Amino acid sequence: MAISAQPPEPAGGGGPDGGSLVGDGEAFGDRSLSQGLSVLVGLGLCVTMLGLGCAVELGQLGQQLRRPVGLLLALLGQFVAMPLVAFLLALIFALDEVAAVAVLLCGCCPGGNLSNLMSVLVDGDMNLSIIMTASSTLLALFLMPLCLWIYSRHWINTAVVQLLPLGAVSLTLGSTLLPIGLGVLVRYRHPRAADLLVKISLWSLLVTLVILFILTGTMLGPDLLAHIPASVYAIAVLMPLAGYALGYGLATVFKMPPHCRRTVSLETGCQNVQLCTAILKLTFPPELIGGMYMFPLLYALFQSAEAGLFVLVYKMYGRDSYKQETLGEEEDTDISYKKLKEEEIADTSYGTVTTEEHNSIQMEPTQTAL
Repeated sequence: MAISAQPPEPAGGGGPDGGSLVGDGEAFGDRSLSQGLSVLVGLGLCVTMLGLGCAVELGQLGQQLRRPVGLLLALLGQFVAMPLVAFLLALIFALDEVAAVAVLLCGCCPGGNLSNLMSVLVDGDMNLSIIMTASSTLLALFLMPLCLWIYSRHWINTAVVQLLPLGAVSLTLGSTLLPIGLGVLVRYRHPRAADLLVKISLWSLLVTLVILFILTGTMLGPDLLAHIPASVYAIAVLMPLAGYALGYGLATVFKMPPHCRRTVSLETGCQNVQLCTAILKLTFPPELIGGMYMFPLLYALFQSAEAGLFVLVYKMYGRDSYKQETLGEEEDTDISYKKLKEEEIADTSYGTVTTEEHNSIQMEPTQTAL
């Protein structure tokens, strides 16, 4: 469908309260910097997906598929809970259609690599974290366009939703499969190189977000951030918190151990903001989406800050309980081992059984103390 039509005037009437960023979007679209940002976002997304693939081991993937708890949690967290949270927040704060689409798009994204790093810091289950991230990324190929289509019906009469490029979204998601597959191959053949690429991808995530903030704030003008309505900032704060809480509750319903609950919590609240930024930047015309491509960057800022507080609280108050939990598991193992050894010692009060050549069995009497 052609998207050369004039962009609509958002419902907010052009002010910060309504969330209109069309004027800023036109200025943004006229700058050659837009193409440079698109290249930066695309490269950052490829490196991130390559790192995700390098973190996946085929053996662990096979085990998880035979017992698909991680797959089920990724499905419920990323494509049931978070899209619904994004939709409800957009309604509660009465966002205009442009801001609502940006929020919905972020809410429908799969999990991001930040959760893998944070899971390490809270002594989480790394295998579960990686499998959930990989599973949600693969499921996004089909479920993300479906969720966008379902939840955007409320704004169906607006041009931004009528021009919602679901085909381009699917194409962008499909293009991420190539670096993921390449990363899995690197992990299979060159594990050391894969470990290095995983670290590079995590650093690239941080560097890309910092560069985008600096370029947008300095070259596109500080007023761009000032034109984003306060309601959008509030949603960027509340969405990760809701995701962390829902993820922990979901893992509690499944009766998972504490370290797995922390993992699922972080996986649910941490979205793939690079993918969201890439879709907003590469599939929507700049004059239509305006400066709302900044929403995933704001989300990344607050989800990182809140995850950092999560880690800090755990380091201060939860680390001792984790050590006691680990110690308890070791004691259980020792007790079980002792019991096993005791069971192996047979009662020889009346005799012992010995074997001789030719497979003969003879009972030898023994002395018993009276």
